[in-house]
Amino acid sequence: MNPYKLSPSALTFFWDECPRCFYLKVVRGIDRPAMAFPKVFSRIDSLMKGLFTGKPTCALSPALPSGRVAMQGKWVMSEPISFPGVSASGYIKGAFDSVLAFDDGSYAVVDFKTTTPARQHVGFYGRQLSAYAFALEHPGGNGLRLAPISRLGLLYFDPVDIEHGADHQRIVYGGEVTWQEIPKDEGKFLEFMRGVLEVLSLPEPPPANEDCGFCAYRAEARRHGF
Repeated sequence: MNPYKLSPSALTFFWDECPRCFYLKVVRGIDRPAMAFPKVFSRIDSLMKGLFTGKPTCALSPALPSGRVAMQGKWVMSEPISFPGVSASGYIKGAFDSVLAFDDGSYAVVDFKTTTPARQHVGFYGRQLSAYAFALEHPGGNGLRLAPISRLGLLYFDPVDIEHGADHQRIVYGGEVTWQEIPKDEGKFLEFMRGVLEVLSLPEPPPANEDCGFCAYRAEARRHGF
């Protein structure tokens, strides 16, 4: 069985939303219908990356060690991940937001978020950042290698006000920028990955999440003979 390609975002959002949909996409190649994503968030993300490119780490947070914003939007691919007694294996492939290079020779993986900071984001987005960190420290093939990864973090932009520019030809958003450190725990991440691969080893898809609208729609259509 060839290793399954797993993206950090799918391991974060897709897996939590519905393991059945996740299984159908990864194992059977059956994807959900595409959902529209507001372009404004992609635009803000691009502007944030441009703003911080090459800046010293203190521009993100004075709590960070000395260094600079070294890379933006690079693709990474990990070595295969497998476990004894689990038939499925997988590898991480995706593009990170940003990497910081510290003066001590270590690195940090950073993700930009346009939202209000919240404690529950630590575990949720920590999985995504941990996947990038694993791929950078354990690359497969010709994948980019950066090690050691000493820190993970989120940089939030939370819009709080809006006003006209001086010439009234522009509208200017103001917002608060907050740094949130994410604990790095490779052991915990691999424990999570074992659970994912155990599900992907099943001969049939697991039960749907009861809150999954996609699965509910499919079930209702089948109930009516469609």
